[in-house]
Amino acid sequence: MDHRFQIDLRGLLDLLSNHLYSGPEVFVRELLQNATDAIRARGLVERGHEGEVTLEVHAGRGKPATLIVTDNGIGLTADEVHKFLATIGQSSKRGRPTDFIGQFGIGILACFVVSEEIVVVTRSVHGGPALEWRAKPDGTYTLKELTADLPAGTQVALTAKPEHADLFTADRIRELARSFGGLLPYPVKVAAGRHATVVNEGGAPWRQEFVSPADRTRSLLAYGREVFGIDFWDAVPLRSKAGDVDGVAFIVPHRVTPGGRKAHRVYLKNMFLADTADNLLPEWAFFVRCVINANTLRPTASRESFYEDKSLRDARDSLGECLREYLVGLSKRDPHRLAQFLRMHHLAIKALAVDDEEFFALIADWLPFETSLGEMTLGEYRKRFDVIRFAPTVDAFRQIAPVAAAQDQCVINGGYVHDADLLRQATTLDDALTVEEVDPAAIAEGFEDATEAEHAAAAGLLQDADAALAAFDCAAELRRFRPAEVSAMYVSTEEGRFLRNVQQTKEVADPLWSGVLDGLRKAADPRATLCLNARNPLVQRLTDLDDSKARRRVVGLLYVQALMMAHHPLQGRELRSFSDNLAALIDWGMR
Repeated sequence: MDHRFQIDLRGLLDLLSNHLYSGPEVFVRELLQNATDAIRARGLVERGHEGEVTLEVHAGRGKPATLIVTDNGIGLTADEVHKFLATIGQSSKRGRPTDFIGQFGIGILACFVVSEEIVVVTRSVHGGPALEWRAKPDGTYTLKELTADLPAGTQVALTAKPEHADLFTADRIRELARSFGGLLPYPVKVAAGRHATVVNEGGAPWRQEFVSPADRTRSLLAYGREVFGIDFWDAVPLRSKAGDVDGVAFIVPHRVTPGGRKAHRVYLKNMFLADTADNLLPEWAFFVRCVINANTLRPTASRESFYEDKSLRDARDSLGECLREYLVGLSKRDPHRLAQFLRMHHLAIKALAVDDEEFFALIADWLPFETSLGEMTLGEYRKRFDVIRFAPTVDAFRQIAPVAAAQDQCVINGGYVHDADLLRQATTLDDALTVEEVDPAAIAEGFEDATEAEHAAAAGLLQDADAALAAFDCAAELRRFRPAEVSAMYVSTEEGRFLRNVQQTKEVADPLWSGVLDGLRKAADPRATLCLNARNPLVQRLTDLDDSKARRRVVGLLYVQALMMAHHPLQGRELRSFSDNLAALIDWGMR
């Protein structure tokens, strides 16, 4: 007798294969989940029951390959078959303890993605005849009683669609069974012909007993190499009461970017969930790759991530605290190794320290920073200087660094993410420590004044320089500074830099916005300064040059060069000026 599903399956299979699940191979996970839950259910009825799952691959010549998955779980009665197998969204795990993996009642339909028919043979541990359920993707199924005296449990048989035949080879099934079920507490066996292999021997390595911490670390690192193919720097055990989470974090042995893909292996009740569930760790923990199992967190419908709820947030905080405690312990027992770690992963640790004053106080002196005198830790800097001087942006630092270094001034680059906030926070380390933000204008204020003789000799040059720079809202000054190789330095206030950006925007804006931006420029007149270096040989030669027109051309080139050294984007008129002045000087030289 034919029966109908209680839902129209048209379009549902497309939803499963193309939208809900990440790929067709998840059918193995769904079969393992159902088998595992059936074994757990039988364990509630028969204490001490020892479950097992077997996946048999049959590949006949010229015939499609067949996969048969057998478990010795609780099995199903006829009423349960109609209720749970043939009703989409109804799960046999509803109302049972949370020790079960699947909760959505649609997992077995994932098998339709790879097979035109699902055949289930089952017998309930509570008695009754063995049953055969055959379902097709058009929404029909048959159910009949079998006369054979079969043991309690369930057997699912699938025949590969031609386009998914590659998923039904013995090697591929073995790989998928190991990937999805490697941590399951019951033996998972893959059989093909006379060969059978248990794919989950040993279980989770972080739950095993070891002779010493060193042995534990070696074993975990070997496991990390097997899972991710990477020789990790260290391994950190993880544990959280929230979500009942345990696992291990592997520290990547090289620098990684915060936005990079976080390839973790996340399990739910020891069944592989996903390698893209990246919401289980704090954002700053991008320097680790993890293998984690959660027992009570809620999976999404696809069972490839977790719902963002209080339990997940608490678990995330707890796992972050595990990593924090590891780093704190490292700072106390092996500072040299902590310094090695920070050279690789200072971005992540700065992200943690900026929101955790206690942690910042513990590791602050090991944090590396870029300075005008080379890279140094905050501790090295504090031994030499009582004032922390930093440039607020990368561009400002790049302009300041060569000049500050030539004058033996140490300025820290505070332009990278979190650096400025951490440097301001450094006053909590020592009451005598002060923090000072510097920019090119502040550095220029420390330049020596040119001598009266140099000013007198350069009067004509300064007059020509002001004429050449007037169109750019810039004035010229003659100062003495090191290094002598720097011929000129562009100096502007923060307001001047803002209006410079306004001018760049005006060049590409429509007439309406161009008028508005003109109003902004007229609201103030912050003139920038081009500091000509009296120590520089080229500036000295310009002082002696008796050709006003040529001097203006050279000053125009020095102006653009100074902008480029300060990493300021060039405006259209500055590019045109550079091109015109360079061409004119080439013609002048050739004549």
